[in-house]
Amino acid sequence: MSNNIYLKKGLDLPINGEAAQNTKKVIVPDVVAVKPTDFRGLVPKLLVREGDKVLAGTPVLADKMSQNILFASPVSGTVAEVVRGEKRKLLEVRIKADAQQEYVDYGVKKVSGMSAEQIKEALLQSGLWPALTQRPYGIIANPEVKPKAIFVSAFTTAPLAANPEFALGEELKYIQTAINALGKLTDGGVHLSLNAENCSGTPFHKLENVIQHTFSGKHPAGNVGVQIHHISPIRKGETVWTVSLVMLAAIGKLFDTGKYDVRRKVAVTGPKVNGPAYVAAYPGIAMKDLKDFYNASEDLRFISGDVLTGTNVGADGFLGFFDNQVTILEEGNKYELLGWAKPVRSSQFSASRTYFSWLTPNKKYDMDTNLHGGPRAFVVNDTYSKVLPMDLYPVYLLKACLANDIDKMEKFGIYEVLEEDLALCEYVCPSKIYIQQIITDGIALMLKEMC
Repeated sequence: MSNNIYLKKGLDLPINGEAAQNTKKVIVPDVVAVKPTDFRGLVPKLLVREGDKVLAGTPVLADKMSQNILFASPVSGTVAEVVRGEKRKLLEVRIKADAQQEYVDYGVKKVSGMSAEQIKEALLQSGLWPALTQRPYGIIANPEVKPKAIFVSAFTTAPLAANPEFALGEELKYIQTAINALGKLTDGGVHLSLNAENCSGTPFHKLENVIQHTFSGKHPAGNVGVQIHHISPIRKGETVWTVSLVMLAAIGKLFDTGKYDVRRKVAVTGPKVNGPAYVAAYPGIAMKDLKDFYNASEDLRFISGDVLTGTNVGADGFLGFFDNQVTILEEGNKYELLGWAKPVRSSQFSASRTYFSWLTPNKKYDMDTNLHGGPRAFVVNDTYSKVLPMDLYPVYLLKACLANDIDKMEKFGIYEVLEEDLALCEYVCPSKIYIQQIITDGIALMLKEMC
């Protein structure tokens, strides 16, 4: 049995460019990138050199703090370039892909006959352990810790996000294998959250060995952090793990086929996309591989992920390890005469009914990246609480982060949130405060002082 949780607060962004449910092409990549920056707190150790041959599943990085945690190449090929930034910080390992893919054979394994330690070892050796995210702080899961529970969101409410049923409906058997495996790593079980609107129509409701919950409401109802808050809030000293459906499918393939196979359907979305649709691709593909979807002569922003929480990777960037969505927007760097004072702005959406968009609730908008103003004084108001379906005081949490006050950060909920949970607060903020960056800095302080 599942229990339904109805969330009254939230906001769905009416943005144009949702991907049609068809796979437009299969991306045969020239170069893919493994990016340490996809993983919070990682201090990477390079395991390969330029010119080395690798297979799909060959470890290319390790975590210096825990060297049994490996990061594998998603493709077979040759290490083409090691990209470093300031102070020789390792940014990317670029791999020129072979035309015909070859895989490291990790061996088919029967999960039912494996112990928890054997499952951990298989995930660590293959490079799939980083698929597990630990909360608090959103870091790579610690193999030495037994989590209170493991949480999975089987739906998403993020703007233009990939449809889980279309993108992963055919991977059900692999997802089930992964759930069976991960269930042995915790005493609290695997919690699966479904969308109440179609919980009986989604194939994921057939998954076994899970504790099902249903959620209804606007974004961020699909965020796993919001779901954890309403199912089993994280207290000081507690640890939970989260994993996405995309990563569950990859884990299941490891046990059922013996391969490190992280291929996925990626939704190419956004107002500036020509014919939004899905592509079959690998994590780490270049944005240039999507050139059929956009006009290269326009001034565009390329986001790995959704518009609220994704990473601006640029036209020369690469898809993130966890992402199955690319969003392409117009850069909002054009001056607008009169700005917000314009009497009629029919092309603009307003969450606060400043304009008349509330009269056309089904209209979609060609949104761009214009902030329509810059950061200003931090105004105390109730705007955040209208879109945050969590029993927290976001203004006080943000001020505690700004003040580097760890005691108050703990008091006001730093253990329960990641940037994505407060992304809508940033969107509706009348002060144009960079809320997600404040949370990032707060978490960095907690990791430095408390871990």
